[in-house]
Amino acid sequence: MRRLFATVSTLLATALVGSAAPPDPQALADRIDARLDARLAAEKAKAAPPADDAEFLRRAYLDVTGRIPSPHDVYDFLADKDANKRAKLIDALLETPRHAGHFAAIWRATLVPEVAAVPEARVFRSGFEAWLRQKFRANTRYDVLVRELLTADISPDADAPTPALRRPDDPNPLAFYAVKEAKAENLAATTSRVFLGVQIECAQCHDHPFAKWTRDQFWNTAAFFAGVERHGDTLFGQLSETIARREIVPVVGKQAVAALFLDDKVPAWGKAVSPRVPLAAWVTAKDNPFFAKAAVNRVWGQFFGRGLVDPVDDFRDDNPPSHPELLDDLAKAFADSGFDLQFLMKAIGRTKAYHRTSARTDATQDDPRLYARMAVKGLTGEQLFDSFVRATGFREGVGRNSPRDQFLTRFAPTGKEPETSIPQALTLMNGKFIADATTLDSSPTLTAACETPGLEMAERVEVLYAAALSRLPTEKERERMLKYVSDGGTGKMAERLGDVFWVLLNSAEFRLNH
Repeated sequence: MRRLFATVSTLLATALVGSAAPPDPQALADRIDARLDARLAAEKAKAAPPADDAEFLRRAYLDVTGRIPSPHDVYDFLADKDANKRAKLIDALLETPRHAGHFAAIWRATLVPEVAAVPEARVFRSGFEAWLRQKFRANTRYDVLVRELLTADISPDADAPTPALRRPDDPNPLAFYAVKEAKAENLAATTSRVFLGVQIECAQCHDHPFAKWTRDQFWNTAAFFAGVERHGDTLFGQLSETIARREIVPVVGKQAVAALFLDDKVPAWGKAVSPRVPLAAWVTAKDNPFFAKAAVNRVWGQFFGRGLVDPVDDFRDDNPPSHPELLDDLAKAFADSGFDLQFLMKAIGRTKAYHRTSARTDATQDDPRLYARMAVKGLTGEQLFDSFVRATGFREGVGRNSPRDQFLTRFAPTGKEPETSIPQALTLMNGKFIADATTLDSSPTLTAACETPGLEMAERVEVLYAAALSRLPTEKERERMLKYVSDGGTGKMAERLGDVFWVLLNSAEFRLNH
């Protein structure tokens, strides 16, 4: 028996010694700050001070989960004396279903923007987001997620094609192919832009005017998708793939172009395998010079409001990164972690840079490329609606023509960055939806603030501030709002508190992530 225990102990010790230590997010955070601080010193710029707890809490909730915290979350976090509570908050939020849903919405908008822009494509939205949610909920490694998308199962038999859509809510990566009409050039352009940060679509008809990419290289990439076909003329047509097809004739041209990687290397073709398989392997390889950098730059942009390379999907020689060494550090650490997205986000969330206030405290903080202070970011339609629901307690409906569906249609972005237009602002200020949701009949939050017994009027106002702005009112704000509720306005006290709530929900502070 002793010999058995000794043998087992030896094996366990050997396994522990041989296993790699888990990546340390704080170590990467320290390297990030060292790079940023060195640049600030070189530019003689002064870093902004840390955000207060309320500002950080709201920012973390919006960035990680896509909506603001509840009043209960606000009071708990402000009362917490743990010196490490900010890092613990980021870690906890990354484990929530809300995080998976938020990042599914972000990546759906990135990969298949057609579902917001093309009315008939909207039916693919829920299924594609459901597939992405599954991946983010399981913290699927980024390289695995990308390979699964690029090699999604498509029938090689044209007589037995794969349905592009079965039930709308079923997890469905094939939306990626369906909404792009199964066109090789559309699939190649998105694959390169999103996963490599290279906009080769500019070379579709002629050599890229500002980068090194040629027209042939665009079609070399498109050739990997040449065998994918759609049966029928609608987005809902079934899909099949002729896996032996490894070349394509450009839209304008007569000479067939063979499938080649962007580094001009010839794939090692396997037997009876889709050309998408070697493409996916090359795209996600650890030594691919584009893949890890494009990924970390996109995540960095999500948290900081701009990429180290900006725009985040436009890597080229004449658009260099603001911090080249930092980009290299991030890419290497991300690849070494096994392309662990949560590790990357934990590291970013621990940096001094991410904790800085967005308030301008020095004239040297104006250059956004220095990250001397946090950027003020616009909210997406999803963030705005979900935060509004969280603040008011409004019970949203589901399905087409629900308040959410109507709201997102009005707030659908017209460009790459979320922005609030005049019609959108008017929707908030004058729309029936927000007016109805800030009444006692529709807002549990307002009802609680008005009807909870034993609260002083100042505490009722405080609840509304915590719900809408994730902070407590300043002394000046408290005095002004109390004066209005007590002496001004019209109607009953509950209606006056409703007016206060309406003002807070229509404020720029509510509509922005800062």
